Amino acid sequence: MRDSDPRELARLQAENDYLRQEVERDADCGEIVGKSAAIRQVLEQVDQVAATDVSVLIQGETGTGKELIALAVHQRSRRHHKAMVKVNCGAISAGLVESELFGHEKGAFTGALERRIGRFELADGGTLFLDEVGELPADTQVKLLRVLQEKEFERVGSSRPMRVDVRVIAAGNRNLADDVATGRFRADLYYRLNVFPLALPPLRERKEDIPLIAACMLPRIAEQVGTPLSGITEGALTQLDGYQWPGNVRELINVLERSAILSPGPMLEIREGLVPAGVDPPSLSDDPLRPLAEVEREHIQRVLEARQWVIDGPRGAAKILGLHPSTLRSRMRKLELSRP
Repeated sequence: MRDSDPRELARLQAENDYLRQEVERDADCGEIVGKSAAIRQVLEQVDQVAATDVSVLIQGETGTGKELIALAVHQRSRRHHKAMVKVNCGAISAGLVESELFGHEKGAFTGALERRIGRFELADGGTLFLDEVGELPADTQVKLLRVLQEKEFERVGSSRPMRVDVRVIAAGNRNLADDVATGRFRADLYYRLNVFPLALPPLRERKEDIPLIAACMLPRIAEQVGTPLSGITEGALTQLDGYQWPGNVRELINVLERSAILSPGPMLEIREGLVPAGVDPPSLSDDPLRPLAEVEREHIQRVLEARQWVIDGPRGAAKILGLHPSTLRSRMRKLELSRP
């Protein structure tokens, strides 16, 4: 395709705009930090799969760093010179998800005032990261399967097939195998995505990494809150080690940020009550046969109760759960959760 092709020029402009926005948004996204055996094993698997073009399915609890692992796979791959385009499937309304993924033609639907390039087209030659892939509607799952099988799609409102060369990395905090068993997720799509599975360990299973993560984040947090910090007290590290971290690394960073604001001196301290209590992950040891939806409902309810049913904001339940507030509200409706 010639450089003067207007379609290619439009795609390149859209890619440049996307990359600029991502740099501005994720300038401090950080890197994978840790020396525990659990995280070393994950990084070894990242190195093994990065050199290939197969689909990767990353699963783990909220806040475990699935996007960082996806980025590590992309950066170690032959596609590293192109974009890794991100889509949060749980944060897009069902009526717009196909337009977001595949783009649309002008006039394809009410409000489509101009042609839009979708994320697949934007990621051509690079990587597409589908976060919360289990939230995709059933009809979109069919179209995603086609792209994976045939490497082509149509924009919404067009019958002209478009071919793309995209490596797909999917992620989710739900067990997709369970969703396949209950009919919520297509089995054929699951097997297409799950060519190389990566399971991320929760923070409670690699607590030896907590001091390293805290030390790595400290300079950025100090700059963000405008407080000079030279280290973390032993008492603070003891408190961090004694908690089970249902929100994993994301929740740890949240606690460190609040503690930095309240610390009176150059050493970061954690005041009593800053490390939340009563929202540890529900144990399955007493009843390993409980339905997944029941466990999920119980955990979300406990987090909501611990946050007095506040969903939005830096202290809200969505922040701890690592979900977009609209995604959490949607999950609450599905689980029939409401404030008493």
